[in-house]
Amino acid sequence: MNDFKNVFIHDSSYIDEEVSIGEGTKIWHFSHILSNSKIGNNCSLGQNVVVGPNVNIGNNVKIQNNVSVYDGVAIEDDVFCGPSCVFTNVINPRSFIERKKEFKLTKVCKGASIGANSTIICGIIINKYSFIGAGSVVTKNVKKFEKIYGNPAVHKGWVTIEGNSIIFNENKEYICPKTNKKYFFDKKNNEIKLEKHE
Repeated sequence: MNDFKNVFIHDSSYIDEEVSIGEGTKIWHFSHILSNSKIGNNCSLGQNVVVGPNVNIGNNVKIQNNVSVYDGVAIEDDVFCGPSCVFTNVINPRSFIERKKEFKLTKVCKGASIGANSTIICGIIINKYSFIGAGSVVTKNVKKFEKIYGNPAVHKGWVTIEGNSIIFNENKEYICPKTNKKYFFDKKNNEIKLEKHE
């Protein structure tokens, strides 16, 4: 029997054995957490969310309604998964061939946001603080602070830690227009970084 401390689980949801759920987490209507899954502290899982089996979800993660996070997907701290976004774990599924040993790891890194109704093709990395627009089909790795959207999703700019669009000002600086935090372009890795290297 699971014994969770300071966790809200709606009566209509089902939690398997061998599940860990951190303090302050809320699991809403008609959700199912499968065995050997771990959910961190202060997470919010909306209606009709399925997690697992064998899935790790970090702290402060928000998973909106109608999202399934199956074996092969790893979600770090502070990630936002919009309503009805879709994760896959097999690259070439067939109903008549079992490919459970061929799951490809999909990693969603700290602070990333995935817009509603986006589809994430398996085997990619969605890097820190990136932003995926609603309705996107993501087929390749997403860089840190990168903003992408479309089908297939393509580069559309850069965002800050707070999710604001980075501007390139008259002083040739990459800057957040709301916080005035400065970023720089790392030519070696072809990505944006915060000046303090966070």
